[in-house]
Order: sequence, then C-alpha cells, then structure tokens
Amino acid sequence: MPASPEPEPGGPLVREVSEEQLLAEIFPLLPGGTATLLGPGDDAAVVAAPDGRFVVSTDVLVEDRHFRRAWSTGHDVGRRAAAQNLADVAAMGARPTSLVVSLVVPGDVPVTWVTGLARGLAEACAPVGAAVVGGDLSGGDAIAVAVTVHGDLEGRAPVLRSGARPGDVVAHAGNLGSSAAGLALLSAADGAPDAAPLTRLVDLHRVPEPPSESGPAAALAGATAMLDVSDGLLRDAGRLARASSVVVDMDPALLGADAALTAAARAVAPDRDPGTLVRTWVLGGGEDHGLLATFPAGTALPPGFRVVGTVRAAGPGEAPGVLVSGAEPDVPAGWDHFAGGPGSLTPGGSAPR
Repeated sequence: MPASPEPEPGGPLVREVSEEQLLAEIFPLLPGGTATLLGPGDDAAVVAAPDGRFVVSTDVLVEDRHFRRAWSTGHDVGRRAAAQNLADVAAMGARPTSLVVSLVVPGDVPVTWVTGLARGLAEACAPVGAAVVGGDLSGGDAIAVAVTVHGDLEGRAPVLRSGARPGDVVAHAGNLGSSAAGLALLSAADGAPDAAPLTRLVDLHRVPEPPSESGPAAALAGATAMLDVSDGLLRDAGRLARASSVVVDMDPALLGADAALTAAARAVAPDRDPGTLVRTWVLGGGEDHGLLATFPAGTALPPGFRVVGTVRAAGPGEAPGVLVSGAEPDVPAGWDHFAGGPGSLTPGGSAPR
C-alpha cells in the first residue's frame, strides 16, 4: 500500500510570516455567500437573516484526536470542518448561510497547509452557497479548527430530535460505516490502500459527505424529528428516541449490503467474519454525518432517504431507547468523546476517529 498523503508543498512556515500576511493569504480564498452583507476585514461580519431567526451550531477538530497531518492535508481538514457543521444545520431542516472559523496553528506548519484549509472550507461551502465570514487566528502547540455555522429556516419550524411519534418510519440519508471503515484501513496500513473501493472509504473518513440538501427537503416533506449521525447510528438513534420518549427499532436488513465495506473488513481483519465487522461499522461507526429522520407512515420520502426502522411507544416499564430487530443491540453503541468507541486507536479513544 502507498505511503500516507504527500505533505503540503514547501514554502514559508507560519512562524516566518506575520498574522497580517497570513490573513492576506487566507481572505481571498474564503467563499462569499448570498446572505453576506459584510465579510472578513472588520471586527465582525454582517449576515442577513430574512427569516428573523438564525440556526446556530459549533464544532471543533483537534489535531491527533480528530485528524493527523500524516493522513490528512489542510484541504482535507478544511472540507471536513465545514462538512460536519453544515450537517448540523441541515439536521434542523435549515440551509447554511455562514461560517465563522477560529484556527489555532503551531509555527512549524507550512503556510500552504493553512491556505489549503481555506480552499477546503470554500470547496465544502460552495454547493450550499454558504460563506466564511470571519473568525480568529492564534498560535498554539497543536492545530485546532473551531467552526460556528449559521443557518436559515426560510420560514419553517425547526425539526427537533423530540418530535418522533409512534407509528413513524425511521429513514436515513447519506453514508453509514464508511468513515469507520476508512479509519480502520488507515490504521492497519498507516496510510491509504491502493484499491479504488478502499481508497474511497479512506477519502470518506478524511472528508465526510453529508447530504446537506436533504435536511431542508426532509423538513418540507414533513419530518417529525431529525438529527445528524455523527457518533454512530445506534448512539444517535438512541438520542432521538430518548428526546421523543419513544422506542426506535432499527432493522439491519433494510440497511443493505455494501461490497466496499465487506472488502475493507477482509483487508483489515482477514481472520474475522467480515459481516460482524461491517455490522459494527454500520451500526456503531461515527463521523459519516448522514441524517436520521422520522416521518409519518406513508410519507413520500425525499430523494436519498431510505427506511431503516420504525418508531413505537415504550411499553410498560420500558425505557425509551433504540433496539435492533426488537432486541438490545449486540454491537457497541458508537463514539463517546471521553470514553472512546469503535475505531479508537488508543485506550480512551484519544486518537483520531
């Protein structure tokens, strides 16, 4: 298998330029958006809010916990930082309008890594028309990228986690298990595999592809509840179930078989049953940033969504939560930022996922 990705091109390091010089390299690369009234350059940005409300969320990527420079370029990290925030806005049924990005960067990082990050942010934002309107820049011992995203509900009510009702169907849009499989491949080879289907999984670990347009579409179709699947299908389905005081029963037969995941399982664990590992990735793997939503039975689902389960009322003495084919899940529930989870590289989950 080939080595890890090529390093960023040469040139000056961050410590060899001033803050103003670095910002001058970054600003021209940042995307503008239709809602931006005043972009970077002043003490604050000005963004239009025609709905009268903003959807707001924030997330952070930390070097050697969420990514490694040996595995991911600045461009990868920029796309990933934007993608995971865009998914949170989409999960509320809103359209993203603007991002504010704070970057902590050590002095030994090439300037081209930082400009690559800006290009990655722009590439992820372009399809949904979102802008990067400002942020902050600081030195530090490790790279950290903190993003705050704003979204426009366009007059709709937000889709909450707490609206699922007995009789609803559970549907998912996006990828499942791809990021976990990509991490396993990277960990096994300390670099990317060369087979195209496996390389695709590695790419989806480095840069998830959330179905951002599916969030507003789900809201328009009458979704009763929705959330971003960031920490694993079971863990996030459980959050939706508890918020809605219902039981979500997932049907793994409806998730479908993925030949690439099976090939990845055989590559990283040739002595194990690939089906067991694939099931763990699909049900417990995080960072795919798909959307899990509930809809009234009989709803015509928006493109990209497929039914993966049902919602029912909790029985007498039964706590709200998630089941798999009517039984307690037999795989780990997913990622926890402090306790770790499937795909952790070190005890406690302190390595990238």
